[in-house]
Amino acid sequence: MINREEFMQEQQLRKHIREAIKVVQSHRATRKTVALQEEQKLRTVIRQLIKEADPAVATAAPHTNTGINALEDLFKNTNLLTVLRTGYKSLTSKKEQRESYKNHILTAVDSSIEVQDSLFDSSESELQEAVDIEVGAPEDNPAFIDVEKKEVTPEEEVEDFTISGQDKTGRNRAYTDYKDIEKNLITAFDDLDDPQDRQMFKEYLLTNLKLYFERFEEELQTDLPEPDIETPAGADVVDEPPAEDLGLGLQEDVANLNMEEIVEWLLSSDTKK
Repeated sequence: MINREEFMQEQQLRKHIREAIKVVQSHRATRKTVALQEEQKLRTVIRQLIKEADPAVATAAPHTNTGINALEDLFKNTNLLTVLRTGYKSLTSKKEQRESYKNHILTAVDSSIEVQDSLFDSSESELQEAVDIEVGAPEDNPAFIDVEKKEVTPEEEVEDFTISGQDKTGRNRAYTDYKDIEKNLITAFDDLDDPQDRQMFKEYLLTNLKLYFERFEEELQTDLPEPDIETPAGADVVDEPPAEDLGLGLQEDVANLNMEEIVEWLLSSDTKK
């Protein structure tokens, strides 16, 4: 049976432990606030550096390759980047939506450029050879132009555009946006007749788009509001348990804290008050 003196000592010990828990929790909240403030400052600095130094395309002088100059002109003087930035940053519910958007855009760009590039590979002799083929059934003759061929429906276009397993919200926005930028993209590429220019345009296009999507993600993380971390004093402290359950409650709180922090406070002068 516990005597009165031992009971009073136990009560005093528990009081100090509860006070230590509150102090440690308060210190942690303060450190978290400072860390978030420092992170926000760092994000602001990085964002300013991104605005001042563009890692995606050189802008100081014309490049030695015409294809890259054409790509820079596409980025600067069309709505391509504006459309992609707006579309990407509108998908804030889930990261999967933005990943789907990015993947669909990159795949569509690559596919369109490959198709256009293949059109340059047909020489005049190849075209003449196709025309000279013996005429048979119209559908078997490569020179036959079938103007009555069934047009692809919007549903079929979306299906062809789709990457299996990707988020459909991101896909839908990517499909709409790509229809908006595709013409400018194809026009810029078709102006290039030299194979090396077309190759450089294609390679730098895909690389730059990936870099811009990384930038859009960083901008989005900076633009989104920080979580509200201000709470009333003591609001994050667990209510004191009833006397019969006091031991268990203290054990649970102590388990969630660093014992070195608690012991340090218990040994401090604050416990002598």
